[in-house]
Amino acid sequence: MPRFLLASLLALVAAPALAAGYTPQVNYMLNCMGCHLPDGAGSKPNDTPRMKDFVGYFLKVPGGRQYLIQVPGSSQSRLDDADLAALMNYIIEEIGGPSRPADFVPYTAAEVTRYRAEKLMDVKGTRARLIRELQALGIEEAP
Repeated sequence: MPRFLLASLLALVAAPALAAGYTPQVNYMLNCMGCHLPDGAGSKPNDTPRMKDFVGYFLKVPGGRQYLIQVPGSSQSRLDDADLAALMNYIIEEIGGPSRPADFVPYTAAEVTRYRAEKLMDVKGTRARLIRELQALGIEEAP
């Protein structure tokens, strides 16, 4: 195998493990963009929820803040707690658009540590419950 190809392959395999220390934007590209797409639009055919202009609404209902950290893509990522907090703050602030609550309090590493320790056993059921609670507030799920 040519050295360049081998070096490129090794870089791709190692990238997730090296994600710590990157900017939140780079961590979004490495950890989220593959499923949620560059702008957070998600993919209905792949059952990937839309985050763009919607994700911040989860912070308006009990359990929503924890849910965003406890979903497998977040809780099981290789990011350390500080980098995951920074990434989630980036997602809420930049991708959440108008769904970002005016009183948004950024996630902290300690908070992420606490939420990661609480395993989410029913991801789809929890999301469905949170969506129902949002709908009761007059917030419709993203198309």
